[in-house]
Amino acid sequence: MHNALARRRRVGVEIGLASAGIALVVCALAATQPWLDRHFLPSFFLPRRWYVLIETSVRIGLALVGLLLALVLRRPIARLPAVSPARAIPVVVAALLAIGAGELVLRTTSLRPHGWLIPDEEPRRRPDAHLGWTLVPGRVGQNLIGGRPVDYAIDPAGYRVRRLDEPVDPTRPTLLFTGESVMFGEGLDWDDSIPAQVGAMLGIQPANLAVHGYSTDQACMRLQWELPRFRQPVAVISIFMTALFGRNLDQDRPHLGPDLTWLAPEQSSRLLSLAKLLVPFRRERTVDRGVTMTRAVLHATIDLARSRDATPIILVPQLGAEDELEASLRRRVLDDAQIPYLFVPIGGDWWLPGDVHPNARAARQIADAVAARLRGR
Repeated sequence: MHNALARRRRVGVEIGLASAGIALVVCALAATQPWLDRHFLPSFFLPRRWYVLIETSVRIGLALVGLLLALVLRRPIARLPAVSPARAIPVVVAALLAIGAGELVLRTTSLRPHGWLIPDEEPRRRPDAHLGWTLVPGRVGQNLIGGRPVDYAIDPAGYRVRRLDEPVDPTRPTLLFTGESVMFGEGLDWDDSIPAQVGAMLGIQPANLAVHGYSTDQACMRLQWELPRFRQPVAVISIFMTALFGRNLDQDRPHLGPDLTWLAPEQSSRLLSLAKLLVPFRRERTVDRGVTMTRAVLHATIDLARSRDATPIILVPQLGAEDELEASLRRRVLDDAQIPYLFVPIGGDWWLPGDVHPNARAARQIADAVAARLRGR
């Protein structure tokens, strides 16, 4: 009787392990590159070839583990004395308790949204109930980029300027620039940043409203808040990059819905948030919602500029070769919605030493294209 019970138990464990192995193999086969491309968006920080290599390695690993479980290891594991349902219960309970304890520990720490993970990073940021965060005004911060110090002067209004004693004058004719770290000029001296170069080419004061980590809707919300301050806005230049589109799907910060209603940050499990940061899997309906919202935001940005008789430019710099995934996303967000934009491809060595942001040469190419477009208007 005891031997028969033990035999049935081993057979049950073998079936469970074989089923798990087959499931892993099926998942590896089903996760084709087109499927992965629908759920893992382009990354600003990882080249696509690295992304594909990582995805392929994970698929191969899953398939190998599945085959080992189904064909090789199921019987040896099932015959281990320690393998029994009764002894598995404490393991399961311990795992659940560990997950609960991890969640409690993370809830005692102050976690920031994905776009603002490092508290002391320059330029410094501060919480903002409406936008999520803004730059700390009236100070000069410094970063070391490639071993070279770069100063970031932020005027009392929160705009990047050349010097603290040269704040933006809202009464003068002004070019307004919105966006994130690329538009801000991360790693670049003020004179090399896109806004400064365009302003110098056209002889018009630039106002750099860009904030590190901003999504497209955050940039639009800030423009909506700041634009009324300026008496003579000449143009509004807003940046959109397919490599940063994933930020538009984050909801751990104030964000806009597809109908442009303001929505408060959504609170989710801290462990789940950490898992999403490490494995940025997106459901198709989440991507669809993000595309709809981004289209609406870019149309609203254009309308905001035109409401003040300013020229709107949706700037789309392409840093490096554009792969088919990025091109498809660009067409889906912009072309299919008939949003006019300025596409600026940047080839060659466009990045800063030890950084993924554009260098002064790339910024110059982008500034040349923007200035040419504005001269034509």
